[in-house]
Amino acid sequence: MAVVAEDVLPRFSCSLAHSADEIRESQKLRYQIFAGEMGARIDGGPEQLDQDELDPFCEHLIVRNGDGNIVACTRLLTCDGAARAGSFYSAHEFDIGGIENLQGRKLEVGRTCVHADYRNGTTIAVLWSGLAEYVASNNIDYLFGCASVPLDDLDAAHRIMQEIRNRYMSAPDLRVSPSNPLPERVVSFERTRMPPLLKAYVSLGARACGEPYWDTEFHCADVFMLLNLRELHPRYAKRFLGNVPLSS
Repeated sequence: MAVVAEDVLPRFSCSLAHSADEIRESQKLRYQIFAGEMGARIDGGPEQLDQDELDPFCEHLIVRNGDGNIVACTRLLTCDGAARAGSFYSAHEFDIGGIENLQGRKLEVGRTCVHADYRNGTTIAVLWSGLAEYVASNNIDYLFGCASVPLDDLDAAHRIMQEIRNRYMSAPDLRVSPSNPLPERVVSFERTRMPPLLKAYVSLGARACGEPYWDTEFHCADVFMLLNLRELHPRYAKRFLGNVPLSS
């Protein structure tokens, strides 16, 4: 699979990693961002890689710039992959029994990151264009994953959560329970800019399935987001239902 986002930015391309070297390259970017920028406590080893026990069961979606460098990545875990691995990543942070019982093909998106020099809506659009092709090719019914809210500014993080509670919550029967909830904090309501990935989720029509998980290792609040592909925002429906321009 290869998607070239010619309508967005010709020099960028998005594809699945096809070799161990490409996966390691994406893991190196993950380490650079999660450990180097966010201060996450990761044992990256001599190669400084962010890797865990789920990586071998995932497919890895990467975005390259015109120089061939990986500038964004995410990993994809299907129901079959989760069965082989023993669980979805989200199950380490939430009770997701209600989500796992949903009928249909499910895909978990995780470890999404973008190089600091390319952290903008355009790069996210290229990454999601590749994700759209994967979703359409594999007949996915539900897309879910954790969108992280940095906790450098606690008041801003809680204001984001207030907006999510007011506008973007799922139906009660789809709620998940975090094993380590983010402590409550009273703040005045004020619109605060959402992180790009969280904004992308809500723009597509995804819903938050409950209170966030407090990830003390990554110093962020993980919000569990669920997208029912039948409830896509009309603006994105054609792309996610199979009308995606392909290039090899």
